[in-house]
Amino acid sequence: MNSLRDQIQIVAAIIFAIALVHTFAANTFESLAKRHPKHAGLLHLLGEVEIVFGFWSFILIGIMAALAGSDDAISYVESRQYTEPLFVFVIMVVAASRPILGAVESLIFYLAKLAPIHNVLSQVWLYLAMVPLLGSFITEPAAMTIAAIMLAPLAFNKNVPEWLKYVFLAVLFVNVSIGGTLTAYAAPPVLMVAKEWGWDSTFMAYNFGWKAAVAVIINASLASFLLRAYMPKVEDIATVTNKTKTPLLVILIHLIFLISIVYFSHHPVIFIGLFLLFLGFTQAYEQYQSPLFLKEGLVVGFFLAGLVILGGMQQWWLQPLVSSLKPIALFFGAIALTAITDNAALTYLGAQIDGLSDAAKYMLMAGAVTGGGLTIIANAPNPAGAALLKHAFNDGAINAGFLLLAALPPTLVAAIMFLI
Repeated sequence: MNSLRDQIQIVAAIIFAIALVHTFAANTFESLAKRHPKHAGLLHLLGEVEIVFGFWSFILIGIMAALAGSDDAISYVESRQYTEPLFVFVIMVVAASRPILGAVESLIFYLAKLAPIHNVLSQVWLYLAMVPLLGSFITEPAAMTIAAIMLAPLAFNKNVPEWLKYVFLAVLFVNVSIGGTLTAYAAPPVLMVAKEWGWDSTFMAYNFGWKAAVAVIINASLASFLLRAYMPKVEDIATVTNKTKTPLLVILIHLIFLISIVYFSHHPVIFIGLFLLFLGFTQAYEQYQSPLFLKEGLVVGFFLAGLVILGGMQQWWLQPLVSSLKPIALFFGAIALTAITDNAALTYLGAQIDGLSDAAKYMLMAGAVTGGGLTIIANAPNPAGAALLKHAFNDGAINAGFLLLAALPPTLVAAIMFLI
């Protein structure tokens, strides 16, 4: 039996590695689709980054069924925790609703007018700095959704060069990853250890939050500075939300739904129920709504569910590796491992290690959130941002290698702050 379990774990590790390679090679499938129009549908599907881990998780389940039997394969799938994929799907749809976006857009417009710099440039800065930090209160997936949608016409339009789009995407990913550390409940990697290690929001703000805030501001400022040369080309930008006036009561009800879903984020039975009520409300007052982001939310949920299934079989090699590293090595090791796994999975494994010192706990968490912008799979909200912004890039796909390179400078800024 142990031999069979070892075989399945090895197979799972191989499939996980293939899925990683597939993620980095997604653009190749888009190129193949153009060369082979007969199979363009299938190749486009394989070129969707959000499909990758869900697709390979089904391959793993099929192999597990062949090796151990269908009952064992189904038991494994049912043993996994899918609260996070469900929550990300729900919060994406709610946060991207027109009344929520309209409220945020109005607030940003007002604050941007107070800034002594170019109005559009100040808007970009606020979406890159204020909204990721707001993620500490409304959760990182909600912050990612709002920031990505609102930044799309400002920093991801056709007049902005491709390299700069990758810079903005990388800064957004890194800032959201570290921006959720002001509290103990908003960032997925923090949630995994907060109760186990006794970390409350006061602890997070004192030890992580202020450092993250400084890094977020530096990253947002540098990225906004790079955009200044293109300001004449993005001066007259259409607003994201329709300017048909939305009643204040409708906005308040949407905010109540958002806050309630965030509050019950660990209880899928409740937040799914709230989501169904939300869908009913949007149908009842559809004149104040735009089409909901149901497709985008579903593919992101599918991606994260696949990551849960594939990642759950990697504990046998990840946990010994994490436990063998000294604090400083653990910090840089966590950054690297986060890029190829998921920072929440990494901190969860760390919480299972007995006798981990306080210094090691800090370095593990700091490294996990620092590396959260290096790849699409590094942080749970990243697939949401990728799904909402990929249309702005060549071939409608995000090149994982270019993202990794663009993420190195903002990641370095975050690393320096957390090492202080």
